Amino acid sequence: MPLKRTPPPQAHTNVDIVVHPDGVSTASSTVVIAPPRKSDMLIHMDTVLNKSASDSDLSRTNPTTTVSQRNKRGREQIEDSISNQMDDFKEEMRKLFKLFSASQTKELKQLNTALKEIQNSNNNIESSVAYLAAQNEEFKQRIVELETQAKQDRNYITMLESKLEEIQIASRKSSFEIKNVPKMPKENKEELIEMMINLSKSVDCSFSKSDINDIYRVRSKSDNKNPPIVVETKSTLLKVELLKLAKLFNTKHKSKLCGKHLGYKTQEDIPIFLSEYLTPKSARLYFLARDLAKSKNFKFC
Repeated sequence: MPLKRTPPPQAHTNVDIVVHPDGVSTASSTVVIAPPRKSDMLIHMDTVLNKSASDSDLSRTNPTTTVSQRNKRGREQIEDSISNQMDDFKEEMRKLFKLFSASQTKELKQLNTALKEIQNSNNNIESSVAYLAAQNEEFKQRIVELETQAKQDRNYITMLESKLEEIQIASRKSSFEIKNVPKMPKENKEELIEMMINLSKSVDCSFSKSDINDIYRVRSKSDNKNPPIVVETKSTLLKVELLKLAKLFNTKHKSKLCGKHLGYKTQEDIPIFLSEYLTPKSARLYFLARDLAKSKNFKFC
């Protein structure tokens, strides 16, 4: 075998690794043999011719097979590494999901407890609102009934007042009152009757003791020192006649009716007034009418 042997052409291998979406990687290799030079080919041919026929080339290893074996081992290592990484990733994700699931389960239990409390509270509130609404409706109905009853009572009171007013007017139709009469010490009915007869004589009215059913001085709750005297006659006509003559007397005479016309020896000049014995309601109405006439300067009213 010659010493000046040209080495065989070198082959280089291109290895391509492909990672698939499912995490499995595959490797493929391509052996590229560079073309020999012309001088090298001549030397190689000479060497081959000089070899003995018994010289075998079995000890040489096919470079393509060696590269394939190396590539296969590289692919297996890459696949094992990727598989291990995927297993680690799965295990880590499994742990994270487990922790997350445990945390979510705990939070859900807390939320369920809080929701149950809120639901119970809402149920209690709804019950209270329903009870209050029922009470409100009952109170409304009761108020309506009370308002209706109050309206009926007011109407009934108004009717009773009207009837009482009519009864009072009927009972006073034959009565009149004398105002501003000085009150005598230890005054009695005989003295009042005597004053009434003197007054009837002063106005030229035929009036006797028998024409008087009753005569009395009104009890006053105020500080009025001279409360009016009420005279109840036998007939309304006699009362009307007496009031007419008293008004005529005041019109004709400059000295109007006063204490001396009642027979007073003292306080003779104190004026006295005769008028209808009005009910409190009629007296109030008469006062308002006079006040209106005075404020509006009505001369004939």
